[in-house]
Amino acid sequence: MRVRHLCTALALLTAAATLPTATADAAAQQAPKARPLTHLYDNTAVGGGSRPGAADFDGAGNALAAPDLSAADWTPGRALDLDATTLTWPRATAGRPDNVVANGQTIAVHGTGGALTFLTAATGTGAAATGSGTVRYRDGSRSGYRLTAPDWRSGPTATAAVTLPHLVTGRGTVAGPARLYAVTVPLRAGRAVASVQLPRATASGAALHVFALGVRRNDQGWTGSWATSTSGYAAVGPWRDRTLRLVVHSGAGGQRVRVRFANTFAAAPVTLGAASIAVRGDGAAADGAPRRLTFHGERGVRVPAGAEVVGDPLGFAVPAGRDLLVSVHLPGTVTAAPVHQEAAQTSYLSASGAGDRTADTGGGAFPETLTTWPFLTGVDVTGGPGSIVTLGDSITDGVRSTGGANRRWPDVLTRRFRQQDTLPRYGVLNQGISANRVVTDRYTGDGVSTDMGGVSAGHRWQRDVLAQTSARTVVLFEGINDVRWGTSAPEVVDGLRALARRAHAHGLRVIAATVTPCEGYQDCTAQVEERRQAVNAALRAPGAAFDAVLDFDAVVRDPARPQRMLPAYDSGDHLHPGDAGLAALATSVDLRKLVPGQG
Repeated sequence: MRVRHLCTALALLTAAATLPTATADAAAQQAPKARPLTHLYDNTAVGGGSRPGAADFDGAGNALAAPDLSAADWTPGRALDLDATTLTWPRATAGRPDNVVANGQTIAVHGTGGALTFLTAATGTGAAATGSGTVRYRDGSRSGYRLTAPDWRSGPTATAAVTLPHLVTGRGTVAGPARLYAVTVPLRAGRAVASVQLPRATASGAALHVFALGVRRNDQGWTGSWATSTSGYAAVGPWRDRTLRLVVHSGAGGQRVRVRFANTFAAAPVTLGAASIAVRGDGAAADGAPRRLTFHGERGVRVPAGAEVVGDPLGFAVPAGRDLLVSVHLPGTVTAAPVHQEAAQTSYLSASGAGDRTADTGGGAFPETLTTWPFLTGVDVTGGPGSIVTLGDSITDGVRSTGGANRRWPDVLTRRFRQQDTLPRYGVLNQGISANRVVTDRYTGDGVSTDMGGVSAGHRWQRDVLAQTSARTVVLFEGINDVRWGTSAPEVVDGLRALARRAHAHGLRVIAATVTPCEGYQDCTAQVEERRQAVNAALRAPGAAFDAVLDFDAVVRDPARPQRMLPAYDSGDHLHPGDAGLAALATSVDLRKLVPGQG
């Protein structure tokens, strides 16, 4: 089984205009009666229990295998934190109704947030199912949405919420795969949801199934201080009864903190026995006693495969611009972990069997080092206006910048926001992945891999942009890897424009950055340069779907030879800017362009 963190890359969704209503009272009288989703279950998708013949997900006698779901810790009634939304896996046991075939039913849903997430899949034709529905709000207004569910057998691997290795059939258990998907659609900001009308039967004849739905967590009052993206699922250790002490650098500061861990791409659940946070002293030592983190009031937590966990808010002053130590104890045996590969930062690992050292102030229990960030994906603080997300590749990731010095261009941008008083002091979240592409996956999103280039920008969009804490603006700075490896300029531009449309549907400001030069790098041929120039020309053209454009190409190119980087900005490999080049990128940004309502 392979379970992945929920994302919506191939979910084609659009925000419909708000539909007029007379008054809240009149709308309430006209609205169909809303019922809980569980009261409307009319299909049985999970088999393999005491009633093996009772499940028929697709109308042909095939079903999901209960043992596979259980192995991922997706057990009946399990609350799953997925992309900032808490979804409850159906409480029904195998062989009992556990999902709804969408046909216009009205579901009671409550909450206020920026998006609505469906756990869904299509059956019947081998193709995706698409339909339109309506969200009704407590103030009497409503909005439309369009939901697309990939097929449970033939849908894409990279965007699946869960992939199971078996099917339950009338002949017994056979090899799969079988997949479920998460699809997120935008809501009207600040409006409390009252009900959701599901799409009616689709024109294609495919059945659109809904297992769960929920409103994304409302992050009002929180700002992202630090974040990273999961680039792959790597073999590790094995780590047995060890503590990771991970070093991260705060951006925004605040008086309260919460920490996010994710089990993205994992094949099995993981137990976090304990966790803590501290301001860093020297090396692995803390500047003061670490503070204990809790999860729903408990010191430890079990994270299902593909899910995440958000720690309880803790009264702990996070100073802006300081290194932090986030320590997590792994009491069991871990052989593979979701990681961010290119940390450009040294972290620490205790000896095997050393037990829980999360409360240690000194660093003596951490003799080994790490250059990746396993499991940890975010540190949030209270206060602040929200977050700017920088989505990019190795240049954003800080490859060939000075390790441990926090000289990536988003780091410099963070300092610029902190050092001014004219604009709100946004947090800047670095979602760069080395080797990442706009339209092509490097990592398939399935299983242990040595390729840590991540799934494509489109396929990680839901997780790495839309689900980020209080995201207000996204900067898109990708494309060089696509054009280097043969993707045409129109494909890259179409991919970036598609991301812009998805961002706008969710109320985000979208900034594109031109692709920087690379002549002299081993595969930067004349054909690559031609594609790069074509991408940049399209980005600079008026009406190119973006709210603003940052001309990073113009910042670092050599005026005497524009297809190459200015030597003073070159790290030496002719593709990645060094510290001076990264600082030049960040310094060139007009901060007003990044602020909604300013640029």
